[in-house]
Amino acid sequence: MKNIDITGKRFGRLTAIRFHHNKTRNNGKTRQYWLCKCDCGKETIVLKSSLGKSVFSCGCLQKEQARIICSKNFTKHSLSNTRLFKIWVNMKERCLNKKNAAFENYGGRGISVCAEWSSDFMNFYNWAINNGYQDNLTIDRINNNGNYEPNNCRWADRKEQGRNKRNNVIVIVNDKKYCASELSELLKIPYKRLLKKIHKNNSQNYNFS
Repeated sequence: MKNIDITGKRFGRLTAIRFHHNKTRNNGKTRQYWLCKCDCGKETIVLKSSLGKSVFSCGCLQKEQARIICSKNFTKHSLSNTRLFKIWVNMKERCLNKKNAAFENYGGRGISVCAEWSSDFMNFYNWAINNGYQDNLTIDRINNNGNYEPNNCRWADRKEQGRNKRNNVIVIVNDKKYCASELSELLKIPYKRLLKKIHKNNSQNYNFS
């Protein structure tokens, strides 16, 4: 894979120093990583496709923004100890904080939080209350490769969210797509038995009539 030279280019607070390495994922796609230097003096390795999109610093910018935002929100509301506030903070951490354990599956894949939500907790709070939030539900992205934004998010229970994972097995029955776990319930076939049938036939197209 050809490495386009971005040496010396700036992306927010980051300046690209040199190409660092390629990493090939399970799907065969290769990702480029670059060594960058932040204005604060720290060096960091960043996924090239994230530079200038979801990554603009070594992490210091996000921390500064988080402190400012939290400070503003603490003066606006008394919701800092609520479950919704924690969901909001964790959502941004997954997308913005490279040291977060879940960053690779969120910010590392280019997933971000829309500016409307990221900049003001109350915008997120109002959307949540007006769109079916309940204490037993969690935030779920409808398009798993899309961002956290009003048009791509909903409140779902554990079962619904589990069916929306990237690694789910999708089965096509009479030209309609089903998650394998959902089809297992509809057909009253044990989930493991259904998976064996799928793997045995090496096909995801079925007619169960």
